[in-house]
Amino acid sequence: MRVETAEFARAAHQSGDFPRDGRPEIAFAGRSNVGKSSLMNRLLGRKGLARTSSTPGRTQAVHYYAVNRRFYFVDLPGYGYAKAGKEDRRRWGALVDGYLQQALPRAQVILLVDGKVGATVLDEQAYQYLLTLGAEPIVAVTKIDRVTRSRRSAVLKSVRDTLNLGESVPVIAVSAESGEGTQELWGEMTRHLEGHA
Repeated sequence: MRVETAEFARAAHQSGDFPRDGRPEIAFAGRSNVGKSSLMNRLLGRKGLARTSSTPGRTQAVHYYAVNRRFYFVDLPGYGYAKAGKEDRRRWGALVDGYLQQALPRAQVILLVDGKVGATVLDEQAYQYLLTLGAEPIVAVTKIDRVTRSRRSAVLKSVRDTLNLGESVPVIAVSAESGEGTQELWGEMTRHLEGHA
């Protein structure tokens, strides 16, 4: 997919802020600091479009980026940030739940799993939760450039086993740093976008 334009569209802090224009969406979900913003920037070829931070829990709203004026990339708040207060976590959870309830099936969810850490219990819970909402997530294993080549197939198998993924679920190793896997991920996303044009 050729990205001609990509621009920040809006930050939704509550469900009334979600766009209602019917454009298809690609939503990026995952634990805090899994690399959602970095991967989005890499996929769009725009270095600082989605704000990145080494501090977990920075994304506290649902951020929309208009791509080619045709569809949205959506950056969801990360889950599992231990230092966030209970009320913050409850509010973020309600916001993400509200987003998913209104966006599916128009939205394709990309669930990001940290390749250095592997799939966690929280990732497993997130995947199951997405299934209960009727989503068919694509799993992207991030930071694969930091995993030695000899360990990569074992890491991908571990993610598949932990999340209990069927053979039909794509698991794509990606790196925002090197660009590895981004073409394959674009291929999966394009299939969704063409089906919801």
